[in-house]
Amino acid sequence: MALFSRKPGRYALAFLFVTVLLDIIGLGIIIPVMPTLLTELTGKSVSEAAPYGGALLFVYAVMQFFMSPILGGLSDRFGRRPVILFSLLGYSIDFLLMALAPTYWWLFLGRALSGAFAATFATANAYIADISPPEKRAANFGLLGAAFGLGFIIGPGIGGWLGEMGTRLPFFAASAIIFVNFVYGFFVLPETLAEENRRPFSWARANPFGSLIQVAKYPIVIGVLVTYFVMQFAHNSLPAIWAYFTEWKYGWSPAEVGTSLMFVGVLAAVVQGGLTRKMIPIIGERRAVLIGAASMIASFVGYSLLAPTGVWVYLWLVIGALGGFMMPAMQGLMSRATPSNAQGELQGAIASVMSITMMTSPLTMTLLFEYFTGSGAPVEFAGAPFLAAAILLALAMIPFWITMQKADLRARGEKAAQDAGAADNAAPNADTSS
Repeated sequence: MALFSRKPGRYALAFLFVTVLLDIIGLGIIIPVMPTLLTELTGKSVSEAAPYGGALLFVYAVMQFFMSPILGGLSDRFGRRPVILFSLLGYSIDFLLMALAPTYWWLFLGRALSGAFAATFATANAYIADISPPEKRAANFGLLGAAFGLGFIIGPGIGGWLGEMGTRLPFFAASAIIFVNFVYGFFVLPETLAEENRRPFSWARANPFGSLIQVAKYPIVIGVLVTYFVMQFAHNSLPAIWAYFTEWKYGWSPAEVGTSLMFVGVLAAVVQGGLTRKMIPIIGERRAVLIGAASMIASFVGYSLLAPTGVWVYLWLVIGALGGFMMPAMQGLMSRATPSNAQGELQGAIASVMSITMMTSPLTMTLLFEYFTGSGAPVEFAGAPFLAAAILLALAMIPFWITMQKADLRARGEKAAQDAGAADNAAPNADTSS
C-alpha cells in the first residue's frame, strides 16, 4: 500500500483543506434556512425559534466536545489517516439522515451525530503539526483558517440559494459533497505519524477534561487557552444569532442572509489565507492577537449600536475581518510550547475548548436575543448579544497579557541561566590555556 505511505504532498494538504472546508460547510449550510425550518417544525415565531436553534448548536458542540479528544487520542495511537476518513464517511451519512428529518427531534439527533463526526478538526490540526516546522505552524494553521472562511462562503451560499427552493436541499447537497471528499481522501491522503512517534491510547487523555488537564502542565498553553476560550465564546455569537438578528431587524430572506455570510467567508479567506500567512511572521504572534482582538471588538460594537440599516453591516464585517489573525496566532503560540508527540493531544484540547464555547455561547446568545426581542422585552435591543461579545473579548486580553509577561520573565531567566553556565564552562578553559 505504497500509495498510503508516501510522504505528504500538495494533494494531502489540499485534501486537509477541503476536509476542514466541508466541516464548516456542514455548520454554515443550515444557518440561512434555520429560522424558516424551525418555524415550520416548531410553529414558533422567529424570536421564539432562536433558542431552538441554539439548542441544535448546543448538542452539536456537546458531541464534538466529547469526541474531539477521543479522536485526537486515537489519531496519536493509530495515525491521522484512518480517523479522518472514518469521520468523513459518518458525516456524509448523517447529512442524508437529516435531509429526511420529519420532526425537530429528528433534526436534533442529526445535529448530535454531526458533532461527533465533525470532530476531525483536531486531527487535521495535528496533521498540520506533523508536517510543518515550528516556525511555519502558525501560517499553516492560518491555511486551515482560510478553509473556515471558504466554508462560510460556500455553506451559507448553498443554504441560502437552495433554501429558496426547499429547506431540505442543502442537506442532500452536503451529503453528496462530503462523500466525494471521502473517496478522494481514500486515494490521496498519506499517513504522517511515524510508528515510533505513536503512543498507546489512554482514556485519561481521551476524555475532554483529561486532555485539558494534560496540557495544563504547559504554563504558556493553559494561559493562552483561557484567552482562546473567551475569544471563541464571543466570536460564536455571530453564527448563533446572525440569521435571526438580520431577519428580525432588517427583514432579510434566506438568500440575503446567505449572501452576507458569503461576504464574511470571502473576507476570512483573504485574511486567513493570504494576510495571515504573510503578516504573522512579520508582526509576530502576540501583535497579531492584539490587532485581531481590536478589530473584532470594534465590529461587535458596530453591529449592536451603529448599524441602523443592513448596508452598515457590511462595513463592520470588513472592519472585523482582521479578527482572523487571532486563532492561528494563538494556535501557533500554544503549538510552540508543546512537544511534538503531544500535538494531537493539544489540538484535542483546543477543539474541546471550542466545543465548550459552542455549547455555552449559542444558548446564552440566543436566549439573550429572545429576551431583548420577545414580547416581554424590557427594551427592544436585538444587538445585545453582540455588545456582550465585545465586552467579553476586551476582558479576554487580560489573561493573555499576563501570560505573555510571565513567558517573557521565564525566557529571560532561562537565558540568564544559560549565559551563566557558558561563563562557568569558559573559565576553566581560560585557566588551562594560560
